[in-house]
Amino acid sequence: MVVEAETAALIFTYGTLKRGFSNHPLLQDMMATGDASYVGSYRTRDSLPLVCGPYRVPFLLNLPGRGQRVTGELYAVSQRALEKMDELEGLQRGHYERLAIDLVRGDDEEETKKKKRPPDHTAAQAYYAHRSYAEEMWKKNGEEGYCCYTEKVARGYVKRKDRPQTLTFLDQIRLFLNE
Repeated sequence: MVVEAETAALIFTYGTLKRGFSNHPLLQDMMATGDASYVGSYRTRDSLPLVCGPYRVPFLLNLPGRGQRVTGELYAVSQRALEKMDELEGLQRGHYERLAIDLVRGDDEEETKKKKRPPDHTAAQAYYAHRSYAEEMWKKNGEEGYCCYTEKVARGYVKRKDRPQTLTFLDQIRLFLNE
């Protein structure tokens, strides 16, 4: 099964869902079943803050004009895959919000080798930190962000299964913001 363009959502990943990071196996599984496909390397058209919260979890903040242009990966995903991603990102629990984002094509050696060029500019969706704590997260990070979630930036990341199970993720965020 291949993701049908008409039914696919374009999702911009900037953190742990990217290749080489802890949640990428979810996307690999979706690609194996035809529910997702890699589109290319992209970056945000506008500056947006990319910061780390508790356990070095990455958060893109919907605060346009602050931060930097953020680099990430774009995937086309089926409705079934989108539901799995929404669950991972805790949409129903107020962890993240899936909102529109404008992107421009980035440099990707893999695409160049294949001579496959995705569109230079595209509209997609991304998982942003929930608005209920985004501004506080920006302030907690000294109003400084990253242009890319790299191995160096992620150093100290704690996988979900290794975090305290007695607290919800929102509780962990609140504790982080109040430290």
